[in-house]
Amino acid sequence: MHAAREGIFMNKAITDGIVFQPLPFSAGLGVWSSGDGTPGSDTYAISGSGVFVAADADFAGCLEVLKVDPTARVRYMGETPIIAGCYLRVTAKVKAISGPLPAVRVSGWAGQAGGAPVAGLPAFGPATQLTNYGQVVEVSAIIGTGDRTGVDMLWSGADYGHFGIDLTGLTGGVVRVDDIQIEDVSSVFTRDLLSLVDVRDFGAKGDGVTDDSAAFETADAVANGRTVMVPAGDYRLADNVTMENHVKCEGRIVQDAQYRFILQRGYNFDAYLGAFKDEETAFKKAYQALINFADHESLDLCGRRVSLSEPVNMQACDPSRTVYATRRVIRNGQFEPVDGVAWDADVVTSQASYSAADELTLTDVVDIATIPVGALVEGNGVGREVYVRSINVTDRTITLSAPLFDAEGSQNFTFTRYKYLLDFSGYEKLSQFVLDDIEFQGSGIASGIMLAPAGLTFHLRDCFINKPKDRGLTSPGRGCQGMMLDRCQFISAEQPLPVSQRVSIGFNANANDVKIRDNRVNRFKHFCVLGGSGTLITGNHWFHGDNETLGVRKGGVILTSPNPKSIFTGNYCDNNFIEWTNEHSSDPSLGAQFSFGGLTITGNIFLTSDVASWANFIVIKPYGPGHYINGFAVVGNVFRSSNGQIDRVERVDTTFADLDYGRTRGLEFRGNTFHNVHEPVSNPATLDHDQATEALTWVMETGTALPFDGHAKFVDTVMPDGAISNSVGTRIHEMPWAEGSQGADNRSVHLNWGTAVKGSVRYQVRMDTPY
Repeated sequence: MHAAREGIFMNKAITDGIVFQPLPFSAGLGVWSSGDGTPGSDTYAISGSGVFVAADADFAGCLEVLKVDPTARVRYMGETPIIAGCYLRVTAKVKAISGPLPAVRVSGWAGQAGGAPVAGLPAFGPATQLTNYGQVVEVSAIIGTGDRTGVDMLWSGADYGHFGIDLTGLTGGVVRVDDIQIEDVSSVFTRDLLSLVDVRDFGAKGDGVTDDSAAFETADAVANGRTVMVPAGDYRLADNVTMENHVKCEGRIVQDAQYRFILQRGYNFDAYLGAFKDEETAFKKAYQALINFADHESLDLCGRRVSLSEPVNMQACDPSRTVYATRRVIRNGQFEPVDGVAWDADVVTSQASYSAADELTLTDVVDIATIPVGALVEGNGVGREVYVRSINVTDRTITLSAPLFDAEGSQNFTFTRYKYLLDFSGYEKLSQFVLDDIEFQGSGIASGIMLAPAGLTFHLRDCFINKPKDRGLTSPGRGCQGMMLDRCQFISAEQPLPVSQRVSIGFNANANDVKIRDNRVNRFKHFCVLGGSGTLITGNHWFHGDNETLGVRKGGVILTSPNPKSIFTGNYCDNNFIEWTNEHSSDPSLGAQFSFGGLTITGNIFLTSDVASWANFIVIKPYGPGHYINGFAVVGNVFRSSNGQIDRVERVDTTFADLDYGRTRGLEFRGNTFHNVHEPVSNPATLDHDQATEALTWVMETGTALPFDGHAKFVDTVMPDGAISNSVGTRIHEMPWAEGSQGADNRSVHLNWGTAVKGSVRYQVRMDTPY
């Protein structure tokens, strides 16, 4: 479309100041051509084949034409403008006077600015055969730029025309022609003259084959704030198209993934659903627009449920982008899978080699091209939630999300790729992305969300992860750095199953600075597996029990870093435990690294019910020897067992190794409340000792009073509880001295006196060396 017509609207205002009506014949025949109407063609002023008749019984003034050629033409030599969105009706009234009766049709010559003809356009409308002399017959045709029903001459690409009529048939007849009328009939084709611009008026075909991209953009360019109308049809857009005005679609947009369709106004999922008529395609195209237009920071799903026949590869929605780091939000809707084989996990077993010296790499991987990024890695010596972060097919190497604790050498590994409703793993890096107020309805068919291998501050807030098949949210690499999970619900698909049979996990994280706040989590195998440090876990309620009597319990939160510098505060840990390991260490024995420390558990509620007496709430599990506690606080928590008593709240799982209790340092285990716990513990522990017979050395057993069965290393204070006396009853006022770590189990202390005495004391004993 020519720039001269930009800004002209498809309504009556188009024609303001424009004269379409030709001059009447009474004004002179010099502007009426017997040829095609172009400058230089013969006119009826000099031709002997036409004369003006001033008085006629039917016409006030008319042109009388003697038909001397097989096709006699009457064309106005004025240039009638052709304007996109404006439809012209050319009307002529004729009557035969004598001679052979001709056929009559509206005709025209199409031209471009500069005078060049436009090839390929229809030159005439439907013909009417005259059958009687003296009978007035009206012929008409509509000329316009849009391919609409009722348009007789589709003139797309023309700037102007010379219009009139043709007389065809035998020669020798005489015909009189009334003044030819040209009028704007755009209102016939426009439902709302003041608000709609129709893409067909600018050449859109809607046939599913023609590229209508240019027509869409031209229509948008002239809309100037009004709505662009896309009527019924399939409109193929084989290019990027950006619409600045509101768009209303009755027809369907068809566009390949590499091209963008950006709606700058009225941007939301409903608008794209209206355009593409398919929920999956609409979501992909709306997301593509979200990351390619700066004026919209969020995609509103309008409360819609989006049914997905397969996982959405989010990066493939716009293949041109592999890295994205601008804040964007998807909010207010629901995703659900349509059951089918597309959701079945892909499982590959392949041989590979591992060396702790290159702790994040598998080498010499057989059939590596069959192994997808994001696959869960399982095998001997592989900790929980280790994933394929990236693949180098040429080098036959895989980069892992975490090290392996005991996998030196070659072995067969199993790679399982779960299928996620939204899968961001195709990105190299994705940062500042937010999912808000969305329900991910896995229905036991699909997992929820897979993150990119790298990125910062992914935020999931006010969302429901409902019945994921395998995983709620998975991080296959470092895309969880600074991740925030706020006020979400994770609801397992395995709620009826006993704990021992569950396999699903709420989420995992490998990177640092994760914030987990105010979430509610129901009956997974594990709530989460956390491999990073700097994690804040506050205000959450996770419960993972079952209806079994004396049921098995598993870890709810799994910490896989021995020194996570993390905090649990104000949580409700219900029928599971906090499990603290170093399973993501390539050399899990103690070396130069920090040992188990940097963890604070304060102000939480721990509850269990209907479990065996050996159930616990805090479990430390070293995967290699030499480790010890070095800075650990358990303060102000409530530990309760209902429907049965448990032995104690804490233990060390010695499956692989025990702790070195002689090196315990900085352990604060105090201010806690114990209900139905047989052996409450604290450090320091305040104990009583009654010495019934006189002795120089009192052997005081701490029993089970210290956490994790720790060594009784130091006696901080001793206070007599009543008189200390010798064998003759004389009160002794001397100060005793203490020795810690006594006895075969190092859990006794000796209180030494200068003389043999008896009596009672209260004393405070510690299992650690204070900082």
